[in-house]
Amino acid sequence: MGKQITLDDFASLDIRVGTITEARLASKVHQPAYQLKLDFGELGELTSSVQITDHYQLQDLVGRQVVAVVNFPPRRIGGFKSQVLVLGAYQADGSVRLLQLDGPIEAGARLR
Repeated sequence: MGKQITLDDFASLDIRVGTITEARLASKVHQPAYQLKLDFGELGELTSSVQITDHYQLQDLVGRQVVAVVNFPPRRIGGFKSQVLVLGAYQADGSVRLLQLDGPIEAGARLR
């Protein structure tokens, strides 16, 4: 188990549902990654860099809904501004699988 946090720590995370509207191969990164543009409803479109090339093809990502933390400060990754952290689970081989929703949810919906 990792470090324990308080309920207030968890509540400070703004976790939302986003719909991928664009996906392309990131060109200036050390490890293979995709650049995503995501629709978060009232928050607008935000970008993310994700290392999910082992299990996902570009053509399969547009329209997919993901879960992301939207209140981290933006980071420059390979010349690209990543504004949100898309959530996934690491597999034993180091690859990442995206968290999945069990049905369509409004873009921008907040997780609690």
